[in-house]
Amino acid sequence: MRWIVFDFGEVISQRNPARPAMAAKLGVTLEVFETAYWDRDAYDRGGSDADYWARIASSLGLSLDDALVRELTAMDNAGWLDDPVVETVVLIEDLASLGVPLALLSNAPSTFGRLAEKVPWAKHFRHLIFSGDLGCAKPDAAIWKHTSSVIGSSDVIFFDDRASNVEGALAAGWDARLWTSASAARAELLAELGDLRP
Repeated sequence: MRWIVFDFGEVISQRNPARPAMAAKLGVTLEVFETAYWDRDAYDRGGSDADYWARIASSLGLSLDDALVRELTAMDNAGWLDDPVVETVVLIEDLASLGVPLALLSNAPSTFGRLAEKVPWAKHFRHLIFSGDLGCAKPDAAIWKHTSSVIGSSDVIFFDDRASNVEGALAAGWDARLWTSASAARAELLAELGDLRP
């Protein structure tokens, strides 16, 4: 049976709803905060929590102590993890119940990865792969090769909400598809796998 590989951010998760609270914690507007917040590439490639928040603070003309870094990191991780998209989780549960092999491939820091491994939906994935543990990130060629090696197959259906990641996966020979919604993905998989209800 073909592997199904899911992205995390804005596929399983909502767009982090903690952003306004983090901006308020730093005393800046959401618009100003987000300009710095979304510059996460180095963080996703193995950068530390402290380095990530130091870059944000520097861009905002602020300085942060260790306690505030820990608090902001906790807020950030909880925002991504605490309220997953119900329809996506149900799809994952249905696929797992049918014995479809599932993997997660996320551009995310290691601190996040250790927390994500413990949430209820994580048990449905045979492999959870986080870029922060690897030092490379989507859409780098190395990450598709690594994931194929881990799961033992390149015969996958991959869902990601970013076109650049879909293009990178297609270049690596994966069957990659742009994520728009759980219902759309379910319809695509229904056409290929048959009834997805256990």
